This record gives sequence, structure tokens and C-alpha cells, in this order.
Amino acid sequence: MSVADVTIRQAERADLLAVVRIERACFADPWPHDAFERLLGEPAFLVAERAGAVVGFVVADRTPNHGRDIGHVKDLAVHPDARGEGTGRALLRSALARLRATGVAVARLEVREGNDPARSLYADEGFDPIRRVGGYYPDGEDALVLVVDLAEWAGGDTE
Repeated sequence: MSVADVTIRQAERADLLAVVRIERACFADPWPHDAFERLLGEPAFLVAERAGAVVGFVVADRTPNHGRDIGHVKDLAVHPDARGEGTGRALLRSALARLRATGVAVARLEVREGNDPARSLYADEGFDPIRRVGGYYPDGEDALVLVVDLAEWAGGDTE
């Protein structure tokens, strides 16, 4: 299977159980069901679907900020059985494009300092580190806060 076999679409209430299952499979401290439920309807809460099954998701929202709205990529996960096929990158790109279409100028996210695969993906997409937050995660690991200018990102996107 490849990313060509994946459809990315807006998350729906019926997807929440699959989203929570993926969250639990991917993270030691998963978000609860109601956190995802509260974010339904956000323009960049997307799922990746293959053969009728949700294999990944991204959650991003927008905060007004004096005419230069900020996007926040809150969560991105691909089921362990579906990794390495470009699904995470496709979800991230779709979310950033949707944020940009809603007027977002800059997007940010937090990533575990030791999560090399995620850091590599974000760097490839133009995210730059702006600061470290000590003890950000419940297990005490630091987070890196990364940002990307969406106009620059869109101009550099060759796909």
C-alpha cells in the first residue's frame, strides 16, 4: 500500500473511535475521547482513510491574533501498521493548506525533543525551532516549539 491508496477528508463523529484507538496505539499519554469530540468541526481535523478504515489523523486549529492568525497543529498520528508510506506527511500538508485557506499566516506545534522521525518530517516541511519547553510532557521530556510561515511553505511546495 502507498499514500496513493489513502483519502484525506474532514473528520466526522463516526471517526472518533478509530481516532482514539490510533491515539492510544501511538502515545503513552493519549488524549481522551472528549478532547477530540470538542475539536470536531475544526477545518483541519482530518483523517486519512484507506480501504474504508481510518489509518491516521491530524488535529489543527486557528487562533485569531491581531490580523496575523496562528495555526496550531495539536496532534498528528498514523497507526503503527500504516507508517512509512507518506500518510503523516500527506495529513500535515493537507492541514497546513486548510489552515492557510482560512487565513492563517503562521503555524506552530510542539514535538518531543527525542522524536526524531517527527522532527525530520517537520524540518522537511519548513518548520523551524523557536524554543525548548522543559518538562512539557507528563514523563518530563522537553518539547521543541516549531513554527512555519505558511506563505513561504506554500511557495516552496512543489507538489
